[in-house]
Amino acid sequence: MTRPTILHMVTPDANLSPFDVNMAIDAGWQHCLPYTGLKRAEIADLTQDAIFSRGPKGVRHTGMFVGGRDQNVAMDMLEAARAAMIPPFEISVFADPSGAFTTAAGMIACAERTLRLGKDGGIANRRVLVFGGTGPVGAVCAILAAGAGAEVSIVSHESLAKAVAVAKQCSERFGVSLHGADGSDDGRIRSLLVDAEIVFSAAKAGVQVLTASHLHGANQLLVACDVNAVPPAGIEGIDVMADGEPLLAGSGRARGIGALAVGNVKYRAQQALLGQMLETERPVYLHFEHALKAARDYTKG
Repeated sequence: MTRPTILHMVTPDANLSPFDVNMAIDAGWQHCLPYTGLKRAEIADLTQDAIFSRGPKGVRHTGMFVGGRDQNVAMDMLEAARAAMIPPFEISVFADPSGAFTTAAGMIACAERTLRLGKDGGIANRRVLVFGGTGPVGAVCAILAAGAGAEVSIVSHESLAKAVAVAKQCSERFGVSLHGADGSDDGRIRSLLVDAEIVFSAAKAGVQVLTASHLHGANQLLVACDVNAVPPAGIEGIDVMADGEPLLAGSGRARGIGALAVGNVKYRAQQALLGQMLETERPVYLHFEHALKAARDYTKG
């Protein structure tokens, strides 16, 4: 008899994201069970309850999904779950807090595709700004861009100190080199944009961080990517459906990528990783690096 598939979905938050539950069921997981309000210290016991109850064969049909809203907490939980495994009692684990890992992966993969289509090479050695980079999506986008070889600055609209603190924390934990930048007023934003070649906006929904006026002096700009689907656009002039369309402001070569174009790649990447957990013969531990591979596979297909 084939065992039913069970996905244990854990989060430190009060509620689990319905988006993630829908994605998991659509990917083929038969039973998706929520565990909310968890702390890192509780993950080991929960993991071992999951692995020992089904036997070495049953664990192949069992998995864990880590949600939440903080990339560091999610990675801590993934690592705690992995450390609690006792082979052959071992299940797959996938972390994607607030969709930050797969959304950030979609941003990078879409930017890389737009650069390829424009015959502008890749992201390596490009000067990159990430607005909203102190939040989870922006921080992970910055980590992935730096990992791909770009020179990346996290921009905060609050203060330079906040941007520097997040850049330092991400750099030390994930082994990349990130810088902090001050985007607290129009003059500072315009100064940052003078040399920028790629701009990502992951600011809060409904907040416009870059206007057409800001972009007029961005003479080196090749790609601007915005993940805000709630009006007004995070970057003025980028439609939510834009997928490499010319951006009127800026260098004249700049192309815009909107939230729904990124969202489609994010959806495909998350679906692929949830499916991988079901199909793998050996346990996998999936996070933002695997999300980027899945997003790149889709955009190159």
